[in-house]
Formats: sequence, C-alpha cells, structure tokens
Amino acid sequence: MAPLLLQLAVLGAALAAAALVLISVVAFITATKMPALHRHEEEKFFLNAKGQKETLPSIWDLPTKQLSVVVPSYNEEKRLPVMMDEALSYLEKRQKRDPAFTYEVIVVDDGSKDQTSKVAFKYCQKYGSDKVRVITLVKNRGKGGAIRMGIFSSRGEKILMADADGATKFPDVEKLEKGLNDLQPWPNQMAIACGSRAHLEKESIAQRSYFRTLLMYGFHFLVWFLCVKGIRDTQCGFKLFTREAASQTFSSLHVERWAFDVELLYIAQCFKIPIAEIAVNWTEIEGSKLVPFWSWLQMGKDLLFIRLRYMTGAWRLEQTRKMN
Repeated sequence: MAPLLLQLAVLGAALAAAALVLISVVAFITATKMPALHRHEEEKFFLNAKGQKETLPSIWDLPTKQLSVVVPSYNEEKRLPVMMDEALSYLEKRQKRDPAFTYEVIVVDDGSKDQTSKVAFKYCQKYGSDKVRVITLVKNRGKGGAIRMGIFSSRGEKILMADADGATKFPDVEKLEKGLNDLQPWPNQMAIACGSRAHLEKESIAQRSYFRTLLMYGFHFLVWFLCVKGIRDTQCGFKLFTREAASQTFSSLHVERWAFDVELLYIAQCFKIPIAEIAVNWTEIEGSKLVPFWSWLQMGKDLLFIRLRYMTGAWRLEQTRKMN
C-alpha cells in the first residue's frame, strides 16, 4: 500500500509540475507587449467651458496644481453626479479655507454608451475647465487604461484616483495625504497611499454569502502569494500618488482591466516605492460592473499570469516611457 501511495504522490507532483510548466509556456506565448502609450487624435484635446478644443497637458510637464483627481467612468451617467457633487463641494470649501490650495478633477469617459460625457461636461461649464475637464476615449480601454489616460493628462503634484460611484467618502483624501506625508522622505519623490476597506471585512462577511466570502479569501490569498505582500486591500479605488510615483508605475503597467491595481502595486514594490495603507469610510453602491463569479475567476487568472509573465521575462519593468 505504501509503495502505491508513494507512486501516486510522485505522479501527482509530476502532473502538477507539468501543468505549471504548460501554464508558464502559455503565459509567455500569449503575453502581449506593453500597451502602446498612444492617444487617438481626438483624445489629445478637451473641450473648455465654451465648447472650444484645447490641447491636454502632459504628466511630464511641471505641475501647476496641488491635487489632480482622476475619475474613470464607464456608463456612469446615473452614479457620477453624486460623486462629483460631493467631491467638488469638498474641494471648493477647502479652497475657500486655503486660497493657496489648487485642484483639478479629470473625468475620463472610457468609451461609454450612455451620456456620461455630457453629464460630466455640465460640471466643466459650472466650475470652469481649469477645475473640471472631461476626456472622452474613442474606445473602451478598461479601468486601468482610463486612469492611465487621465493621469498622463494631469497637472497635480499629487494625483488621486477615485471611483465614479462615490463609494469612498471624498474628504478621506486628507487621510491619504497624511499617510503619504508620513512616508517622507520619499525616495526619488515617489510614494503611494492606498485607501483600504480591510477594517470593514468582518461586517462585509456578515452580509455576504459563504460562496462570495470564499471567493474573497481565495482572491486575497492569490494576491498575497503571487504578487503583493503587506497590502490587505489592493482593490480599493481610492489611491493617492506623488506625481513621480504615478508616472513611474503607470508607464510600466501592462494590465488595463480589473486586475490592474494588483500589477500596479506589484510594480511599485519592485521599484521599492513606499506604500501606506490607510483605512477609509466606504459604502456599497449599487450598479457595480463586476459579475461576482466570472469577474473573480478572470482576476484570478490575471494574477497568475502577471506573476508568471514577470518570472519568465515575457514582461520586464522599464524606466518611465512617454506617451505619443
């Protein structure tokens, strides 16, 4: 009996090793090159409050604002106004308290099929195009791709990515700013502060089915095992970057859809960029684009392929690249 069990164990190990080699080969062969940092001609401009075209700035220009807020939006005509009202109310009050404070909000319409751009443009008309700008992408790039386009058009010394659903209370940006400042001195002026919902985990488990809870724990394990250590919540869409950290990480990003956060933080850790994880107030908002099972399955596959593609050399970290 013992020899048979030993043989089965050896066979199982051999099959597992063969499967890993096969998956690695597939990951290497199917690895796409880093997405070209290219804008369509229509994406090089934004409309000012009068409806006239103006050329977008570049992240490689010197900053002229203290804070840029990048809001990726795909079919968000219904949820976007709530988030924009809260964000702009906070930002305007902060500017009145401190006239030296300057900001901009960049809404990136990721190829929406609804009226997202028109809804966002109303804020541009209300507050002016120096404070609110709308970038309308020719086709859908994915959340990571949309954020990259917004970041590469930003003017801020610090850049915040914030979801269009308004799930995170916007004033919590001050918590991220404090977390970022606590990381000083910043190596090469690079640092990141990640909003986190990890402190809400017990409450969320109580409201979820056992199946969704199992998927959540499985995803967290894969993130820790394959890619990112020390960050409990990689997926919160509320992250603050120094300008230098944003240009470095997003210039190196391959994944443009749901798992982009994980690769982004993996890149940051590879470049030894300090990262703070900061608890934020967060509320579940209806209308999520994620389909629980299939989205988690896709992200699990992406995590495995991220790790394997870097391990096999199919993907390599590069120095900052500029967009054409």
